[in-house]
Amino acid sequence: MSEKTILDQWRDIAYNENADKGTLQRFWANYFNIEKNIYEQLLTNPDEVVKGTVKELAEKYGQEVLTMVGFLDGINDSLKEPNPIETMDEDTVVSLEFDKELLYKNMVDAKADWLYNLPQWNEIFDEEKRKALYLEQKKSGTIVKGKKIGRNDPCPCGSGKKYKKCCGRNA
Repeated sequence: MSEKTILDQWRDIAYNENADKGTLQRFWANYFNIEKNIYEQLLTNPDEVVKGTVKELAEKYGQEVLTMVGFLDGINDSLKEPNPIETMDEDTVVSLEFDKELLYKNMVDAKADWLYNLPQWNEIFDEEKRKALYLEQKKSGTIVKGKKIGRNDPCPCGSGKKYKKCCGRNA
């Protein structure tokens, strides 16, 4: 049997279905504070490309390697070039070069208001741009149904007949 990757180890702890609910809530509350702290630092200088091994980044942000892996898992979809999170170990070199708009939208998608409302965003995007990104992300998950065709409406196939006498006959 192969040894578990550090990402698997993180996920086993973070998504443990057998864990006590209170323990898991405390775990996530603590993690969200750590995550917020790291994002505050990253967003203070958003154009700086932060690179290093997983272990070096954990030390830079004062975290355990497993916690850093959880952070890397969360930010990976917002990076300009995704890290090999499925196979990384503590010596894998990773980059935190993120796409600002994508990161903001992913925070909105995750309903992480403690992240997309960080004051550092005010220096990156003006209020109008943040609102536009927020709405764009919210609309991307909205399904818009087309207008329902009535029995007596013209058939959408273009025959000129009423829907009920044409394509609607077999519906």
